[in-house]
Amino acid sequence: MKFTLKPTDITEIESDAVIFFSFDTTLANLIKEPFPFAKILKRAVEQEKYQAEFSKTLIISSPPESSAYKLMIVGLGKEDEFDYIKLQEAVGQAVSECRKIKARKITISIMEDWMKKLSPTTAVQAVVEAVILASYSFHKFKSSSSSETVTIEEVVLSAAPARLSAAEEGLRIGQIYAEAVIFARDLVNNPPQLTTPTYLAKTAEAIAKSSKDEIKVKILDQKEITKLGMNAFLGVSRGSDEPPKFIRLHYKPGNPKKKIVIAGKGITFDTGGLSLKDAKNMETMKLDMAGAAAVLSVFQVLSKLDSSYEVVGLIAACENMPSGKALKPGDILKAINGKTIEVLNTDAEGRLTLADVLSYSKDIEKADEIIDLATLTGACVVALGEDIAGLWGSNDKFLEIFEECAKLAGEKLWRMPLYAGYKDLIKSHIADVKNIGGKWGGAITASLFLHEFAGSTPWIHLDIAGPAYCEKNTPLSPIGGTGYGVRLLLRYLTSS
Repeated sequence: MKFTLKPTDITEIESDAVIFFSFDTTLANLIKEPFPFAKILKRAVEQEKYQAEFSKTLIISSPPESSAYKLMIVGLGKEDEFDYIKLQEAVGQAVSECRKIKARKITISIMEDWMKKLSPTTAVQAVVEAVILASYSFHKFKSSSSSETVTIEEVVLSAAPARLSAAEEGLRIGQIYAEAVIFARDLVNNPPQLTTPTYLAKTAEAIAKSSKDEIKVKILDQKEITKLGMNAFLGVSRGSDEPPKFIRLHYKPGNPKKKIVIAGKGITFDTGGLSLKDAKNMETMKLDMAGAAAVLSVFQVLSKLDSSYEVVGLIAACENMPSGKALKPGDILKAINGKTIEVLNTDAEGRLTLADVLSYSKDIEKADEIIDLATLTGACVVALGEDIAGLWGSNDKFLEIFEECAKLAGEKLWRMPLYAGYKDLIKSHIADVKNIGGKWGGAITASLFLHEFAGSTPWIHLDIAGPAYCEKNTPLSPIGGTGYGVRLLLRYLTSS
């Protein structure tokens, strides 16, 4: 997809569709002179009684003398509710309408009204990301592509001359962020016979190779993992014929401000092990490596951005399968930090692999901060639904900064309690802890379990079980992996 920034009069740009956006209170400004196409827009607005409600579109055939085939107004709704997410969803709706009318070249007017809430750079970044993400499709395993599918090939962004410099930076960053999200989506959408632990390891090696030495990679095999003492991780992996891989990616700029570990759950297929899932709940379990996909995708683009932090990416990649060698309910595992874990449910496996990863982050990496992303619990989806990630952490300031980055990245999350009163629920009678906490508060007890291994290091846990995968089309994503968390991590890692 080609993007061009132009300060040109929008009426002179050849395009299949020219797209304007309006709040309900600013629609009058759009339909009066000297605004481009004001007369024809006014006539259509009055005829259709259009009110610029959020994501409502009005499509108008342009006059014969115009260089555009169609004109489109997309509603932004109430101005006081406008933010990064609202803008992206509206742009996503515009892209959907453009595909319906088979528009291959579109022009988007960067509206001055947006600048009351968003900087010019941020606004353009939001638009660029949204156009690319809303245009995404995953058809590489189809035997033939549908001739009905129309792809937007060129996007012209029309901005005020004074905004061009800031807009150029927004265009650059937006393309990088979208590239990373699509990389994650592809990894999650691949079939599980392809995306194995070995495949993730090879992907990490390819990322490092393409970075021209700015990213370093180290892959540990089963023998080396055993030597480290990562027995919780190995306990999960032992039911599978696929060998486990421990993946370490490393980015270090000159004079880094601090060292941040980002850890992604990397269960490349989750059957539940001997605590077997039913067939329906297993259908989408290729998604259980979405946290790992997010980590890999961050490193795919990190060297193109200006991060002043040393960043380490850690992934304990394996499958969770039933077999004669598999972990059994009642088994006890010793994690890398010496803590013993009573395993009462083998389908609570992600926290076992992360126990070793978090301990490694704290004790061996000596991280200043740890962030983990995991499709960890169905309980979090019950609490927050499919659109919103659960956020837990051990440091209020860290959490506040992270929440602000989420708003700027357009990623939905909600802070949840790390309630110490539930710690008794994960106490074991015969080991230090157990891997399930009982019937209620499952997302909280899972977070408390992880906290046992993150220790005193400032730590954030994102339960992305809901938003990592969508089972219906949304304005920015078709059915499948969403790439959730990638933009949030990039925002945080490039923040000051």
